[in-house]
Amino acid sequence: MDAHEVNRVRVKLALCVADVFASVPRKDQRAKGDCYLRGLMLDGRRKSVQAMAWRLPDGNEQNLQQFVNQSTWDPVPVQRRICERMLPLIAPMAWVIDDVPLPKDGRMSVAVAPQYCGALGKRANCQVAMSVHAASETASCPLQWRLFLPKEWDADTERRTATRIPPEIAHREKWRLALDMLDRLADWGMRPTVVVADAAYGTAHLRAGLADRGIDYVLAVRADLSAHPFDAQPVAPDRNDPIGCWPQPRYRQPAPSVAALAAGLGQEAFVSLAWRQGSRGALRSRFTAVRIRPAGKAVERPIRTAASTEQGWWNGILPDCWLLVEWPKGAEAPTDCWLSSLPADTPIADLVRLAKVRWRIEHDYRELKHGLGLDHFEGRSWPGWHHHVTLVTAAHAFLTQQRLAPKAPTPASLSTRPSTPSRTS
Repeated sequence: MDAHEVNRVRVKLALCVADVFASVPRKDQRAKGDCYLRGLMLDGRRKSVQAMAWRLPDGNEQNLQQFVNQSTWDPVPVQRRICERMLPLIAPMAWVIDDVPLPKDGRMSVAVAPQYCGALGKRANCQVAMSVHAASETASCPLQWRLFLPKEWDADTERRTATRIPPEIAHREKWRLALDMLDRLADWGMRPTVVVADAAYGTAHLRAGLADRGIDYVLAVRADLSAHPFDAQPVAPDRNDPIGCWPQPRYRQPAPSVAALAAGLGQEAFVSLAWRQGSRGALRSRFTAVRIRPAGKAVERPIRTAASTEQGWWNGILPDCWLLVEWPKGAEAPTDCWLSSLPADTPIADLVRLAKVRWRIEHDYRELKHGLGLDHFEGRSWPGWHHHVTLVTAAHAFLTQQRLAPKAPTPASLSTRPSTPSRTS
């Protein structure tokens, strides 16, 4: 947005800030929040505090630095209010779990470590921000953020002290952080209809955690994940010793990979389906969906009845779920696989739409990074990082609201200051 566009929505922005930042106790802090959001939304390649203060007629670099880096305002109530405003507006078809690497030089910024960075296509020094987004076919919004803390930071007292990491914060696997975010939202009375994620999160641990919480999912999985066909039956050997325990049934054949199961279906099992309209027409590919039984040591057994628990016996039958497979026309083999816990009568078109909804999140990340400066934060502290991403989320939510209500009356410009003021000391 240019300065004139920002001025035209100043009244709406002020009302939004008054609501979203109502938990911030001081009036001057709320005013700085309004200023920071305008800085994020203004045109400009760099969204650091210094660059934003230079562009804003009322920008004060020292005040903004103090607000985002040193101030003690709590970002959690602000995040909750953003969720309460955006969820009814978006009416999400799914929540999407994802992460984004943020390249960072040096070693003293919070949570930096050599990690794979998709933005650079290689292993590099970066932070990794995890997020949960509410997504529909027309809009999306981040609901929660977690900064992934590499294990090497647990015992690094010097860097933890310098970056003000709370003592209770320690390294947690990404799937645990994903469940933490869902639990926080559940504490606020917010639950997804279904959770979607890419293959980095399609692990047995996350699937079991979602099942324990009664949350359905459509998760991409690696092609080497093992699974039994739906109709495979576990068999128990004969009991030769009348005194010993009854032998428990198990699957006698090794579980093939989902890639092998998919290839074995043959191309004739795949049907052409479109999942949304793109800029050049309908996006279409070939899909099939079958019921399977995921295998492996990490797969949770079904909940036992009281009688079976007492006897210590299990019938050996693994839980079943959907395997959705994409085999594009012209490809030599299937390219993508998803597992879903949705009911057995779910239409394949619904599975495909949910599996492909991640495109909205890629759109989010582009806007958050390139338009709103998600990765332009130059501070180094844990509180500063969380303040910044909360403010970026608030700016993104406000812009999403404006896009979804284009016919709302637009207030007249409230400022006559030039859009590119000169900087004075």
